[in-house]
Amino acid sequence: MRCLAVDDEPLALEIIKTFCNKVPFIETLTVCSSGVEAISILQQDNIDLLFLDINMPHMSGLELASLLRNPPMLIFTTAYQDHALEGFDLSAIDYLVKPFSFERFVKAVSKAYELYSLRKKSENAILNGVSENEGNGESGNNVSKSSADDYFIIKVEYSNVKVRFDDILYIEGLKDYVKIYTTEKNLVTKSTMKNVEEHLPSSSFMRVHKSYIVGVSHIEAIENNHIVIGTHRIPLGGGYKDEFLAFIESKRL
Repeated sequence: MRCLAVDDEPLALEIIKTFCNKVPFIETLTVCSSGVEAISILQQDNIDLLFLDINMPHMSGLELASLLRNPPMLIFTTAYQDHALEGFDLSAIDYLVKPFSFERFVKAVSKAYELYSLRKKSENAILNGVSENEGNGESGNNVSKSSADDYFIIKVEYSNVKVRFDDILYIEGLKDYVKIYTTEKNLVTKSTMKNVEEHLPSSSFMRVHKSYIVGVSHIEAIENNHIVIGTHRIPLGGGYKDEFLAFIESKRL
């Protein structure tokens, strides 16, 4: 992956450089110290992943991200947790709070690499004359309805996989793909969140964020604008908060 790191703190850029040098699937890293410089680089180079600080002079990372029409994958890096929900609302892959460890950094970039690899496979399949949507009857959406009420079928690479609704913990949108977290494994398919949501029973699932749908039966707690499901913490988006909290209140003793 070709990466760009934007941060007005030289030490922060050095840490990202050091970490990137240890990750074999990161091909190149370009660095700059302002949003204006970043825009120029993004216009000239093909960047796959953007590391973006939030609190910068003249133009914040959030402002920069909102200006980009076709942004690369995005990981926010910041010393503050206050903007986490805004970051996820901009479809960020992850949100790293400084100082972050190498282990936490690898977790974030591995998530980005997973999406990057899926896109490359999709591009190669098209170039080789193999349509990833063959047989599903709906371009770009590899989720099929079933005659039963308790599962749907998704296409994962060249296999059709049955996913039971009861097993779904939550679903994460990754731009052109969705990642379905289940009790046993995680599955990625090419689809939109809207398409997936239409196939799910509304009595069992809730959209809680632009990029997240949760299985309500698996919710364990709500903490600081996050929904806790096992070891996962799912952000609660502002546009979905009132409806979700009303649902929670209806279940209160």
